[in-house]
Amino acid sequence: MSSKYEFVPAPLAQLPWRIILLVLGIGCFGLVILYSAASGSLRPWALPQGIRLFAFLAGAVVLSRVRENIWGSIALPGYGLLVFLLLLVELIGAVRGGGQRWLDIGLGIRLQPSELMKPWIVLAVAKFYDLLPPNETRRFGAIWPAAVLIGIPALLVMKQPDLGTALMIVGGGVTVMFLAGVPLRLFIGGALALAAAIPLAVNFLLHGYQRNRILVFLNPESDPLGTGYHISQSKIAIGSGGIFGKGFLNGTQSHLDYLPEGHTDFIFATMAEEWGLFGGLLLILAFFLVINWGISVAMRAQTRFARLAAAGLASTIFFYVAINLLMVMGLAPVVGIPLPLVSYGGSAQMTVLICLGILMSIDRQNRQVVRW
Repeated sequence: MSSKYEFVPAPLAQLPWRIILLVLGIGCFGLVILYSAASGSLRPWALPQGIRLFAFLAGAVVLSRVRENIWGSIALPGYGLLVFLLLLVELIGAVRGGGQRWLDIGLGIRLQPSELMKPWIVLAVAKFYDLLPPNETRRFGAIWPAAVLIGIPALLVMKQPDLGTALMIVGGGVTVMFLAGVPLRLFIGGALALAAAIPLAVNFLLHGYQRNRILVFLNPESDPLGTGYHISQSKIAIGSGGIFGKGFLNGTQSHLDYLPEGHTDFIFATMAEEWGLFGGLLLILAFFLVINWGISVAMRAQTRFARLAAAGLASTIFFYVAINLLMVMGLAPVVGIPLPLVSYGGSAQMTVLICLGILMSIDRQNRQVVRW
């Protein structure tokens, strides 16, 4: 009996097409929102975003062909290279939008090493615990090296300044530490120490606009026409959408320019105004299915490195989505985290599709082991 994949090349037949099509669906829905945000025009946002979407998705398919053991072997060297690039950003990086976060590499191309560090910190910390004997995980020697691995890039990114990306790096790395078996009491102790240090961090480490965002989050009405303007307009846009929204191309907050950054950080508010609660729940469900698939890849993984890496990469996608949604609803300070695959811009799109490519690589290895 012939297989239904008889005429499909084996590398293509082995891909998780349901997840690829789901990710493509999320990305295409983002293009529809960008088209509407530009008042019914492919430019300046939808067309370039669509080109990047298909290019990065093709790149994810290429990454899926890399063997799992190769990811493990390059995890720590790649981490060292990215830390070096972050140092170069500090020394010779290009300034854009008030931040020094990019390296000009010629031909009009700019590289943002901090974005690449989001998935790579997961690989590096996962590799560290893979090299560590399991019975050593609950000792102090299993904690401080991982904390240093996480802290160095996080502090360098904070200097750029980019609080949102620094939080993502810390979140991904700490998640891997927790899943590796570091005792819960140490996390509780660390959380208490962090809470005690927050006043010092707010006064001495954060920039003025970052402090203002936190103060406005604690008291949204303190500056409704200044720092709090984004959140106020975002809430209005989301609330005015109701259950089924105002209809495609009928949003007023974004089309009349009341909603700042309605095509980037606050694109969920743009979507909710036109598609309502129904559209928002469908989008959240789609992201949930992608993240759930990533967790299932981790649970099926055959090696300690693969389990930790897959779970950490899935959590990275989760942090993207969760922080952005909390931010646009006024439940978290504005930290500049876009909604992946939906917000305009290539950085978050690239990062999430790198995560997807590595997850597909681990998934392919899992299925090969099961067949054997």
